[in-house]
Amino acid sequence: MTLVQPGSFLTLHYRLSGPDGVAFIDTFAAQPATLSLGAGELSPALEERLIGLREGERAVFDLPAGVAFGERQPQMVQWVARKLLDELATPDQRWTVGDVVQFPTPDGTGTYAGTVRDVREDGAVLFDFNHPLAGQPVRFEVHIIGVL
Repeated sequence: MTLVQPGSFLTLHYRLSGPDGVAFIDTFAAQPATLSLGAGELSPALEERLIGLREGERAVFDLPAGVAFGERQPQMVQWVARKLLDELATPDQRWTVGDVVQFPTPDGTGTYAGTVRDVREDGAVLFDFNHPLAGQPVRFEVHIIGVL
């Protein structure tokens, strides 16, 4: 059986859940995920747990608060003016608390997400750009299907 190593290309099922036990991501009831270790598709702490697992193996890892996605950073919670939002989306776009909004990176080659925390009457929106599981204990369940 093939072992997971740095740089391995994997097919796997995985589930990430927070302290409430609710799954944040769960591929077990859907198509398995495919990813390349080291490409940034999983956090380094999660990738580290996969190293040494064998093809066909199942494992469960309980990571302490802040390990999987770092600590929450208050400076990552920011108000975004309606004027800027109008440039990035349609002017009539409306958001509600809990919406996850994708923003283009400054260089235009990728995206990052923010979760709506508040909306003011002037249209400004408070976004939390922390990972939703930042600062929380995380359960990481995996089933390694294939390793290349």
